[in-house]
Amino acid sequence: NKKANMKNYLIKLLISTILIVVISHFLEIKITDYTAAIFMAIALSFLNTFLKPVLVFFTIPVTILSLGLFLLIINAVIVKIADYFIDGISVPTFFTAIIFSILLSISQYILNKIFIDK
Repeated sequence: NKKANMKNYLIKLLISTILIVVISHFLEIKITDYTAAIFMAIALSFLNTFLKPVLVFFTIPVTILSLGLFLLIINAVIVKIADYFIDGISVPTFFTAIIFSILLSISQYILNKIFIDK
């Protein structure tokens, strides 16, 4: 079971890395090399696992009042934090981070449904 979990995690990282590279071509995001994309995928995975639940918890009232739309802002904040820590990736504006996070989330959902073993 641990092997399957590790395999699925590595597949998810590969999917995320490829999507980061592909989506960056459509937006104004600059990526210097594929290593930066790999580190961005790892950073997003780490931040979504540990930081995002804390941010969601502390913003529950705003999220409820905005009918859940504030979660888009939280996702963009996660992207900008990862951008700050990863050299080789440049997400120029907060609006670009919002669009990037939406496209990445939708694409990850679809591809993970196709390629990840249950």
